[in-house]
Formats: sequence, structure tokens, C-alpha cells
Amino acid sequence: MKILRRILVGLLVVVVGLAILLAASVAVDALTGRDRVAALTNTVIPNAAGQPVNAYVATPAGAGPFPAVIMLHEFWGLKPEIIGKADALAAEGYLVVAPDMYRGQTTTWLPRAIYLALTVPEAQALGDLDPVFRWLQEQPNVDPERIVVMGFCYGGGKALQYSLRNRDLAATGIFYGSLESDPAVLAQLPGPVLGIFGAEDQAPSPEMVAAFEAGLTAAGVEHEITIYDGVGHAFVTDMAAIQQGGVQGEAWRQFVAWLDRVTGNTAS
Repeated sequence: MKILRRILVGLLVVVVGLAILLAASVAVDALTGRDRVAALTNTVIPNAAGQPVNAYVATPAGAGPFPAVIMLHEFWGLKPEIIGKADALAAEGYLVVAPDMYRGQTTTWLPRAIYLALTVPEAQALGDLDPVFRWLQEQPNVDPERIVVMGFCYGGGKALQYSLRNRDLAATGIFYGSLESDPAVLAQLPGPVLGIFGAEDQAPSPEMVAAFEAGLTAAGVEHEITIYDGVGHAFVTDMAAIQQGGVQGEAWRQFVAWLDRVTGNTAS
């Protein structure tokens, strides 16, 4: 019994020690990464209801009015990969806003990304999208009837949830985000839905995607759902990889073609 007790105490000490180190690493990452978001944003969007929203805005050449896209980041926070995608869409004729949904926080450290995704209140994250949407509606070079929200991973789930709360959006694009399957809920969506997923993903799994698609069908929501074989979660990474072709390039081309169709964009 004494040996067993010592083993258990030793394991407990190890677990507690690892937990302390993990918490410390999250704190250190937060302290060392304070300027990351500021370096990635170029616009401050006023928010009459609270804290202003920092965002990266990519604008096409010309006078417009352009269709617009609200592009929501992954659970890492705003990163250069999102900026690259926003610029790529602007080259296709879309005015793109990539808002900072973490209010000044971003990371490349997985434990902190998980921490941020779990601790930033959904009401806050979705509430910060309202001033972004209103700002777009007020821009003279934006067509207010053609504003689409889309996102990746964490942002994909938030795009769906925001669309369920904003009937003035034109459409919703989801790259492997958290889903909803209740037709009564999905019937609140304001327009067409695109969903792009990986067959080897478990968050959401193919079964979850099938339930989502069945819910959209039952709700009478126009949709285009694709599960790509041989890839898992977050398989669309950055524009360099997208431009090399393969599954990433195919998924991105599908997204742009869908976007052109639902917005009537002819600039691509």
C-alpha cells in the first residue's frame, strides 16, 4: 500500500506540475504577443454599444459598389493566413473585412488557442460582428444587399451562429465549423449556405455534416455541402498552399465560384 500511495502521490505531483507549466505558458504567450493583432489590422470600426473592433480591410480596385465578405478567423485568432485570404478575395472583386474577434489577442500556441476559444464569450464575439456589419452597410463602395459572412473552424461556427441572428446577410460560408442540425433553427438562416468539410475530420465528423445537410434540406434552405476525401480538420491553410492546387485549391475555387453565384459578382 505504501508503494501504491507513493506512486499516486508522484503522479499527482506530476499532473499538478504540468498544469502549472501549462497555465504559465498561456500567460507568457499572452504577454509576449500583445502587439501581434495591431500589426495585422488597418481599420478601427466604431461600436456604439461597446469596444471598437479592430479589423483588416482589403478593398478591390475601382469604385464599386462591391459585394462584401466578413471573414472570421480560426481559434488561433487573427493571423497572416487570414490576411492573405482576404487579399485574395479582394482581387476577385470583394471588399473583405477580417475582424479581430478576440479583442487584441492572437496566438500560435495550441493551449492558448483552446483557452481563447473556450473563454471568449460567444455573446461578445457575435455582438462585435454587429458594428462590422453596420459599418459595411454604410460604406459607399459596398452593396449593402450583398454582404456575406464566412469563417474557418472557430470562425465557421461563429459565421453560422451570426447568420442565425442577422436576417440581412446575403449568405453564409462555413469551412469545417461547429454545426446545427435542427430544421426549426436552420430555417432562420437568411440565405444560401456553403459548407466545406474534410472526410477525416471529427469536429465536425461526416455524420455531423450529414445531419447538418439533412436539417438544411428539411428547413428549405438552399445549400451546397461538400466533404473532401483524404483531408481532416483545417485543411485549407494559406494562399501559398491554395495556389499550389490539390484539395486546398479545389476547395477555395469552389468557395469563390459559390460566392460569385450568390452575390452576382462578375469581377472574378
